[in-house]
Amino acid sequence: MEMFEGLEKICKVYRMESYAYDETPVPVRPKAAEFVVVKPRNSSEVSEILKFANERRIPVFVRGGGTGLSGGSIPTRKGIVISTERMKEIVIDRGNRVAFCQAGVTLEELSSSAERHGLSFPPRPGAEGATVGGMIATNAGGVRALKFGVMRNYVLGLEVVLADGRILKLGGKTLKNSSGYSLLHLLIGSEGTLAVITGANIRLLPPLRDMTMIAIPFRSAEDAINFALDTFLQMTPMAMEFMEDRAVRIGEEVSGTRWVSKEGGAHILAIFERKEEAEEASEIAFRHGAIDVFLPSPREQRELLELRGKIYLGLKDRIIEILDACVPPAQIPEYLRGSEELAKKYGIDMITYGHLGDGNIHQHPLLFDGWERVYPRFRKELLRLAVSFGGVISGEHGIGVLKREELREFYPEQYGLMLEIKKIFDPNMILNPDRIF
Repeated sequence: MEMFEGLEKICKVYRMESYAYDETPVPVRPKAAEFVVVKPRNSSEVSEILKFANERRIPVFVRGGGTGLSGGSIPTRKGIVISTERMKEIVIDRGNRVAFCQAGVTLEELSSSAERHGLSFPPRPGAEGATVGGMIATNAGGVRALKFGVMRNYVLGLEVVLADGRILKLGGKTLKNSSGYSLLHLLIGSEGTLAVITGANIRLLPPLRDMTMIAIPFRSAEDAINFALDTFLQMTPMAMEFMEDRAVRIGEEVSGTRWVSKEGGAHILAIFERKEEAEEASEIAFRHGAIDVFLPSPREQRELLELRGKIYLGLKDRIIEILDACVPPAQIPEYLRGSEELAKKYGIDMITYGHLGDGNIHQHPLLFDGWERVYPRFRKELLRLAVSFGGVISGEHGIGVLKREELREFYPEQYGLMLEIKKIFDPNMILNPDRIF
């Protein structure tokens, strides 16, 4: 391919079709264009690749673990895919509770390294194969965001490469930083459109206490959500996961683990740092009509978390896409009622689960014949509904290639400013084109 001639002088070039797609559901994912893959080891090599691409205006796409759900790493134009899989350096500064990680370090690798040094990295976005670079690019959250926050709360410093090849180091190892504009935070959640993240200083915490889990079946989603909202007024759990009954049964199928009860229309999986909190939450649950409250053993806790984590795997081939709108927690009941009304209006069946503590609801519209005719209108109305309650169109998966139209339509002034910023960082518009813009 003529446009890539000379790239092999910088680093080895691969042609690998397995790098074409991520975990985005097939019905909505865009078709991958022609591409080559490069696998740099450090920011200097990334710099040379970007200089090459920028001079020739070749689109560049960045790929981490390939776990994204919004098409963020799919090469939608003829171009170069930068895989961070060889960028694996981890250096733990135990005294300052900071880990320097290259962008290709996975969640599992970071967590294990922190634990070996008597520390912890609390966020759990869901996929252990997700990379540090990808988690920062989407500002990933996960089940523990309720108590421990999202990636933005853990990034103290960044090493990035701009489109023209300049290498920047932003922030440092300090929790406080009032030194001018925070370019660091501008890049977190920018989905690779402003710069390529090559490394980060990640804040670590002391070891987490032993977890206490309770699993609770309720007769209705309303009872389950009201229990959660009441609990949040008394304490902050590590996690508060909601699953409608069909989601639980799909998790059972895929994981091989049986849920704690065959009864109930909605279920809660809650995790606490202290046993006393779990006991108090159990009392609250019964006041809200819980069918029962189960305290799983450590082994059962792992199995139930696996069940919850595999629901998407069981749904992936049955759905149009996974939506991740986020609304204020107190508005979840109204949002779900509105969602049901819209689903009936358009004849769409959805399976729902999500993170109650931060209002991040994962809704899975199921495939049906002729979905292409009605689904786009339903989807736009559903996302608009979330915004009407003070919510946002994506809580953790990112805009990617799938929600660009809604971003532009629902937030026109913000979109305009974002585009101006994009043109300052990347005037030739080569970095992750078709994402956000």
